Amino acid sequence: MDPKYKVIALNLRKQGFSYSEILERIPVAKSTLSLWLREVGLSKRQKQHLTQKKLDAAWRGGQVKREQRILRVKKILSSAEKDIGPLTKRELWLIGVALYWGEGSKEKEHRPGSRVQFTNSDPHMIRLFLRWVHGVCQIGDERIFFEIYLHETNQNRIAEVRSHWAQQLKINSSKLSRIYFKKNKIATQRKNTGDLYYGLVRVNISASSGLNRQIAGWVNGIIKAPIIVKNKKQDVKFRV
Repeated sequence: MDPKYKVIALNLRKQGFSYSEILERIPVAKSTLSLWLREVGLSKRQKQHLTQKKLDAAWRGGQVKREQRILRVKKILSSAEKDIGPLTKRELWLIGVALYWGEGSKEKEHRPGSRVQFTNSDPHMIRLFLRWVHGVCQIGDERIFFEIYLHETNQNRIAEVRSHWAQQLKINSSKLSRIYFKKNKIATQRKNTGDLYYGLVRVNISASSGLNRQIAGWVNGIIKAPIIVKNKKQDVKFRV
């Protein structure tokens, strides 16, 4: 081992270089370097400098991992989107039935004659439901009206909220004249608070108790329908 390496290592350490930075300049084992430098004292400022270097390196490593994760997610989403392809009318019909099964109002024995009502905060889901109502159920705009449910602490944002939903649902803001205020306490765990909070929209269809019962029948049909197992080549490949 060339003695000059130890001298260089000592000088670099006294200047506040980290072990990894010294090893980039001197071809020795880390154990050897540790032995050489174990008695080298560092000033408080040098120790703070090294600590900051470690934090910066950790942050850069975290950023790299974050960018890699974002790239992986984008690839998965892009590939999964291509699995769907165009939807047939039958597929749209079944999707709409399943949506209403989960998010729509159901007729109760103690409350017969309930009309079709669909409530959600996801504009994409509401738009798909409206496509289903128009395309499958053949319901015209004149029978559809909307209600906004908003927490009372957002009464000063009515115009902003109405504009948001009109833009998202591609409807005239005049169709969003009915706004109801909720008085329950907002859950602190929620992320959609403050400026990100736009409440819920309820889609109502007038004179639709018969349609509500028909949807209930479609749901029962899905529950009882046998599942046909396709050829393996036709199955969707799950990549996650």
